[in-house]
Amino acid sequence: MKTCDVLIIGAGSIGLPLSYYLARRHLRVIVIEKMPSVGRGQNRAAIGGIRATHSDPAKIAICHRTINIMRNFQTEFGYDIDWISGGYLFPIYDETNEKAFKKLIEYQKAFDLNINWISPAEIEPLAPGINPENLRGGSYSPEDGSASPLKVADAYYLLAKANGVSFHFNEEVTGFSLANDQIISVHTNQNSYAAGIVVNAAGAEAREIGQMVNLDLPVYPDSHEGGITEPVQRFFEPMIVDVRPDSQSSNYYFYQNREGQVVFCITPNPKIPGKDRDSTSYFLPLVIKRMLALYPRLRHIRIRRIWRGLYPMTPDGFPIVSFCREIKNLLLAIGMCGQGFMIGPGLGEMLAEVIADQSHAYDSIFQQLTLYRQFTGQELLK
Repeated sequence: MKTCDVLIIGAGSIGLPLSYYLARRHLRVIVIEKMPSVGRGQNRAAIGGIRATHSDPAKIAICHRTINIMRNFQTEFGYDIDWISGGYLFPIYDETNEKAFKKLIEYQKAFDLNINWISPAEIEPLAPGINPENLRGGSYSPEDGSASPLKVADAYYLLAKANGVSFHFNEEVTGFSLANDQIISVHTNQNSYAAGIVVNAAGAEAREIGQMVNLDLPVYPDSHEGGITEPVQRFFEPMIVDVRPDSQSSNYYFYQNREGQVVFCITPNPKIPGKDRDSTSYFLPLVIKRMLALYPRLRHIRIRRIWRGLYPMTPDGFPIVSFCREIKNLLLAIGMCGQGFMIGPGLGEMLAEVIADQSHAYDSIFQQLTLYRQFTGQELLK
């Protein structure tokens, strides 16, 4: 029986930074991952956007923390993660969305977000050549940005290893032994483990892990596709998000990374439930039509590849970060709804303080994300 203070199930967007921040506080940490290496689940499918411009206080606070970590990452840790502080731009073309976003901006400002409504003339230098027809202005948050999910994952893995975290790859959790409302051991296809705290950070597999301890966790994956172009000279800075729906999709978004490649994704409508990760034939015609209508300058850039990943969704679009009432030493960090990459570093720092120091500094944040909420609200900027 291998023992530790904290055992984390999943070496992805949540488990990796959490493991490092726990080890930095001198806790003994083991990470179990069924894949052969880190970041092989939803992390490698992320396109890299990081924003604090959400519509709820919990994610605003967590992602604010992430942005502070990312902007200082190379200085503090020595790893270049391709951080770009290009901002997020939501161009608006109709009166209804203009009113909604202006109202939301005032709400976001109450949480110290640097965000403003800007005019079409102010949008033009940020995204030269964007379609000006009926453009009313937009929401712009200059401190948001992007980084490389692969480089961030590798950096946290190396940092965690250097601080004593033990990673066990190609191991799949097969069951748990319980006593007195606690997990007393975690069993895999290779070993058994005992830990003071067990963290379910299993991404799209979170519900299956919960079922092993008779918990019905409301996490339901659906599929999204992304793509990347050849590199070209940088010609726009922000992540551009078009919130106008059409008959086959809701929003789509794209940005230019450090290497000059345009990275893009679309939210299908209706959703595509399940865990299918095979790319489709309809993604490119759908997203290209919409992107070129908004930004004609993209027309002659060649696409390098596309891929498909999973969004582990909850009914209300908010994560679940919660200790379990039924199993006292089980911590849930699940249901990131496709935003695990931007949530993970900030959440990892916060949870490490909660676990190592019994801190109550974030009680109001985590109360919003508890497993025991009603799941009746809806995130406006999913």
